[in-house]
Amino acid sequence: MSEALLGPFAWGGPCGTAQLKVTPEDFQVDEVLALSLTGQGEHIWLWVEKRGLNTEDAARRLAKAAGLPLRAVSYAGLKDRQALTRQWFSVHLPGKSEPDFTSANNAQLTVLSQQRHNRKLQRGTHSANRFILTLRNVQADGAALELRLEQIRQHGVPNYYGVQRFGHHGNNLVQARECATEDMLPEARNIRSRLFSTARSYLFNKVLAARVAAGSWNQALEGDLLAFTTSRSFFPATAADLNDPRLAELDLHPTARLCGAGEQAISGAPLALEQSALAGEEALQDWLVKAGLQHERRIMRLPIAALAWHYLAPDQLQLNFVLPAGCFATAVVRELLDVAPTQANGEHAHTDF
Repeated sequence: MSEALLGPFAWGGPCGTAQLKVTPEDFQVDEVLALSLTGQGEHIWLWVEKRGLNTEDAARRLAKAAGLPLRAVSYAGLKDRQALTRQWFSVHLPGKSEPDFTSANNAQLTVLSQQRHNRKLQRGTHSANRFILTLRNVQADGAALELRLEQIRQHGVPNYYGVQRFGHHGNNLVQARECATEDMLPEARNIRSRLFSTARSYLFNKVLAARVAAGSWNQALEGDLLAFTTSRSFFPATAADLNDPRLAELDLHPTARLCGAGEQAISGAPLALEQSALAGEEALQDWLVKAGLQHERRIMRLPIAALAWHYLAPDQLQLNFVLPAGCFATAVVRELLDVAPTQANGEHAHTDF
């Protein structure tokens, strides 16, 4: 199921096996915020640590502590339940004093700090996620694993959406296909959002898989649309752009489509490859267009910033790295080790890592 939803490996397959998420502390995530809070305004921003709790449940606890409806609470990204995460929330309190958020604190959630700001926290406001992962019961050739770590530090990995995006046993994708076939939209907004995201992620992964198979996921082709790591805008690659040094520096990358309506400036061989990869998926593509989603792009290569590693024990490897918001740590791990499932290894269907 995993390979069908993602695609081929870039660097020759895993170097061995390991376990991840034996405990929530084995998967730690901190949001990196790229703005300064003003200290005044009608929104309270909360820096929250949660353990064994998903983001939506954390938002419900904060809303209850404030005596407000859930819609008053916002967050930048969804984080997994089976993890130790620190992330931002904002609570809209126009003309109201600050409530006592300590009533939300328990073994699963702690409000670490709070500060007022003049704007609501929007989805995707954070610029990156910082990860500390502990891989247990590592069974691998040490030299091969060290070489692979150096390889991905220098060259990155394919920017696949992780299998958790598709739900347990790919059920989200099954539901999305059923909706597309019946030309219908779920009434519940959260379900619509989840299925749209699933469909777009699956189609993106198909294009990326084709580029990985062709050996061109990490290089620009004439006709590609290029984007910088932290930018949502893109521009066509001309012959002169193919040797741009920023490509080798992992700052500039080729992109693949996030399906929706709108013109595409992609052309030539990249366009032909995208069309071939998505042949037979017209129902999903048409469904997304009819639903009003607009064409976007996503970088195909995932640069891994500040990658460092050390062994806590002979069979315990700890990884530290930073990824752009919306990218998956599991895309990094899969190029290193085949992670065996644990009883607590299920992830939220719509996390951003």
